Amino acid sequence: MFPAWRNVRLSRAVAAADSFFSLAPRQTLSLCSDRRRLRWTPSRLSSGKRFNVPPSAEFVARVSGIPTMAKLPHQDSADGLDAAFIGVPIDTGTSNRPGARFGPRQIRVESALLRSCNSGTRAAPYESLMVADIGDVNVNVYDLKDTCKRIGETYRKIVATGCIPLTMGGDHTIAYPILQAVAEKHGPVGLIHVDAHADTSDVVLGEKIGHGTPFRRCVEEGLLDCKRVVQIGLRGTGYSPDSYEWSRAQGFRVVQAEECWFKSLAPLMAEVRTQMGNGPVYLSFDIDALDPGFAPGTGTPEIAGLTPIQGVEIIRGCRGLNLVGCDLVEVSPPYDTTGNTALTGANLLFEMLCVLPKVKYY
Repeated sequence: MFPAWRNVRLSRAVAAADSFFSLAPRQTLSLCSDRRRLRWTPSRLSSGKRFNVPPSAEFVARVSGIPTMAKLPHQDSADGLDAAFIGVPIDTGTSNRPGARFGPRQIRVESALLRSCNSGTRAAPYESLMVADIGDVNVNVYDLKDTCKRIGETYRKIVATGCIPLTMGGDHTIAYPILQAVAEKHGPVGLIHVDAHADTSDVVLGEKIGHGTPFRRCVEEGLLDCKRVVQIGLRGTGYSPDSYEWSRAQGFRVVQAEECWFKSLAPLMAEVRTQMGNGPVYLSFDIDALDPGFAPGTGTPEIAGLTPIQGVEIIRGCRGLNLVGCDLVEVSPPYDTTGNTALTGANLLFEMLCVLPKVKYY
């Protein structure tokens, strides 16, 4: 007789294999204890709904298969999904090192290491949400403004279905057209912006659209509830003694990296949850918020940044908020010689999935 924990573990693992191999509708797995063998039956643990569950590496080798995010099934649209991973492969808006257009692809490759449950928080997202990888926006790598138009059109269709987008960038320009679509559905949203840079410039080299300007444009268009905006991890040299004066003037809370050094960010996130309240919230995480010692594969690195532990604390601190969308941007694989930046990005995206509304926790 197998112990109870072993039954649950095997049930999860085979449910994942069931999803991966598209078994007949009436077949799933249970244990036949008398003969120490497996028998197929039709459940997804305690839920009667059929969810997409990534295949367990206990049964399916990580190196096999087409690399979708977390080895989830791919589908062409967000129809029927509670949450969807989607890539926006552009770096046309970058001001320094390019390569972020390859970010979604490499994040997917490294995400093969992810497992289905969160051991730290006991979240089981695939037992409570229907999730899939819906591919990439068909961007125009020659025209940034046209790309923004295409992103907006794509995301309007996604949010219209009620699906929450989890975006793999791409440079941070993409937050602007995504927030246009999100705010069109939800109204002005709160914003948790984790970054080394404020991204609130007005004009850079004569251009108003780029990865240094998205949140300036969002404020101008009324997409943000400015009293519910926090920017965490800002640092580096600036063009003036106070690079964040404009952000504060709009009502943003600015938390510079120096305020985060040598401490847990759990108390900060308790304050942020109070600030955000019950309204819709968008989470935008630039990988360069992390110190380049941890995440070197990015276009505009700044020393003395956050640690991966602090990044996880920020995301886990979003549990209970009305999250309506998330992104992880600025992973640049050509500068990521070990793959650790993309791997970190994949894990942070999984943490985002785990704090979405209605996720099951054990």
